[in-house]
Amino acid sequence: MSAFHDLRLPARLAFGCTGGVERRTEVVTLASGHERRASPWAQGRRRYLIATAVRPLDDAAALVAFFEARRGRLFGFRFRDPADFKSCPPSAQPAAGDQAIGTGDGARRTFPLAKAYGTGAEAVSRPIEKPVAGTVKVAVAGVVLAGAAFSVDAATGLVTLATAPAVGAAITAGFEFDTPVRFDIDRLDLTLEGFSAARIVACPLVEVRA
Repeated sequence: MSAFHDLRLPARLAFGCTGGVERRTEVVTLASGHERRASPWAQGRRRYLIATAVRPLDDAAALVAFFEARRGRLFGFRFRDPADFKSCPPSAQPAAGDQAIGTGDGARRTFPLAKAYGTGAEAVSRPIEKPVAGTVKVAVAGVVLAGAAFSVDAATGLVTLATAPAVGAAITAGFEFDTPVRFDIDRLDLTLEGFSAARIVACPLVEVRA
C-alpha cells in the first residue's frame, strides 16, 4: 500500500463519529420490468465522518495537526472502527478459533488474515491488512500456537508459521485490527464555538485498499 503512514488516528479525535460500509451495485431495468443487478466491487468500502461534535480547542488543534501531517488526502493512516475492530463481536475477546484463514497442504507456511461476514456460500471474506500488533492468536487443527511458532506482519496481515501445517489442517486466527483510511478532503474547516471549544466541519474518511 503506497503513501501510507503506519499510525492510528487518536481515539479522542474520533469521538462521535458516524460511518459504515458502502457497496456499489449497478441496476439495469429491462423493458419487461425485470431487473439485472451486478456489482463491480468484490469488497465493501468503509466510510466515516468524524469530529462532528463540539470538542475542546486543543483536540481541534490536534486534528488539524494530524490532517496537515497526512497532507490532506495524500497519505493514508490507521483508524479504529468503533463497531468493527475485532475478529469476534465487539463485546468479546479475540480467540484463536475465531476466523478461518487457510487449510494446510504440507508445504505452505504463510496465510493472510481475513474476517468473514455472513455464513455459508453467501459469506464475504474481508482481507485484514492492518492487524494490531500483539493481538493475533493462531491455531492449527484446533491447537493454539505459542508466540514463537508464528510471526505476523502488522503492515500486511500475513501470518507466517514456523512449520508448514499438515495436509487438511485448519488454520484459524483471532485478532484486533484497524481499517486503513485517508481523509476524503483537502480542506479542513474549523468553527469556533467559544473561547475554548471548536467544531471541525464535515471531516470524512474513506477506506483505502492495497
